Amino acid sequence: MLDLLVTNAALPDGRTNMSVAVRNGKIIDVAEGLQAAARDTVDARGYLLTPHFCDPHFHMDSVLSYGMPRVNDSGTLLEGIQLWGELKPTLVQDDIVRRALAYCDWAIAKGLLAIRSHVDTSDPRLLAVDALLEVKRRVAPFIDLQLVAFPQDGVLRSPGGVENLKRALDKGVDVVGGIPHFERTMGEGAASVKLLCEIAAERGALVDMHCDETDDPMSRHIETLAFEAQRLGLQGRVAGSHCTSMHSMDNYYVSKLLPLIAESGVSVIANPLINITLQGRHDTYPKRRGMTRVPELMAAGVTVAFGHDCVMDPWYAMGSGDMLDVAHMGLHVAQMTSQKGIRACFDAVTGNAAKVMHLDGYGIAPGCDASFVLLQARDPIEAIRLRANRLKVWKKGVALAETAEVTSRLLYKPEHCPS
Repeated sequence: MLDLLVTNAALPDGRTNMSVAVRNGKIIDVAEGLQAAARDTVDARGYLLTPHFCDPHFHMDSVLSYGMPRVNDSGTLLEGIQLWGELKPTLVQDDIVRRALAYCDWAIAKGLLAIRSHVDTSDPRLLAVDALLEVKRRVAPFIDLQLVAFPQDGVLRSPGGVENLKRALDKGVDVVGGIPHFERTMGEGAASVKLLCEIAAERGALVDMHCDETDDPMSRHIETLAFEAQRLGLQGRVAGSHCTSMHSMDNYYVSKLLPLIAESGVSVIANPLINITLQGRHDTYPKRRGMTRVPELMAAGVTVAFGHDCVMDPWYAMGSGDMLDVAHMGLHVAQMTSQKGIRACFDAVTGNAAKVMHLDGYGIAPGCDASFVLLQARDPIEAIRLRANRLKVWKKGVALAETAEVTSRLLYKPEHCPS
């Protein structure tokens, strides 16, 4: 007997009337019209069954801290960093854990079951690191939480930056991070990329670096990151996050840069909600959007994923953990409004994001984990357009959340309308 059988489902690849059979947390069969005995049978009624959402770029140590110690009035990246610097000495580990766990509840309800969170290692207490390692332990049955050692104040710029980052990795943080554009000089930024990639190579770790999160077209650390990935044999294990300076670079330079990134196997993570909010703040008009060149990167063969980045923290006052909001903003900012483009934006918060995070067992196919979401939509395009209701969320075949189908009942009658 099966543990779970989902019938009459649409799949993201366009197949309809599909059944998904689950036993022991794994998908054992995907077939049209399959019928079999199961402990739990769910009729999807033609709605979309998709692998769970993934957020490859987030900051869980600062989540839900909006207004602490005050609101970011300028709305700039640098004021956000300043506010976070003021907040850090007052942080209490239990409060970080409490806010992060509250956000994880939001995420589960939205079908977001894999999150890569950067965690600040600039504080020598490593308070946030210890807090998020505890969160990772607690949510392990429900959310795959990856942690990135992130030297927010600059690994070379801040005292003890390298040692703190290595201590965080020793404690169990998964990924090596960095922020080269925040080092004191371009040269120091490039040196930090080289150093951090070497640390990752020595430890067999992945790399995910905040890269060129600026409107300055001369901030070109993504070039160094791609070079180091090739030099150290890190192809496929490195991601450059943000890369917003590429929005402002001249086309000739980008024509050289895109194939370099593709050859290096470096992935790019755009953060549409935050990139459109923080970038272009020093512009009058015309005002730059700031998000990196998503369709051009995709056309060059680069794996591009979308992250949420922030939710109610010093950098962003909004957010709910809904990756369909992220995809919705992404397709607008990148002008990816074709059918193909919209579907690519859906993939940026599902399959591509899972690839960037190196998730095992992801997908809807025999042998994959039975971790999926039933959306109140017929296809990925409708899912983004409506930011579709999550009818059910499963993790390895276990139901974690459900929401009643949303319906509206019109109360007016046509005769009430003026002719």
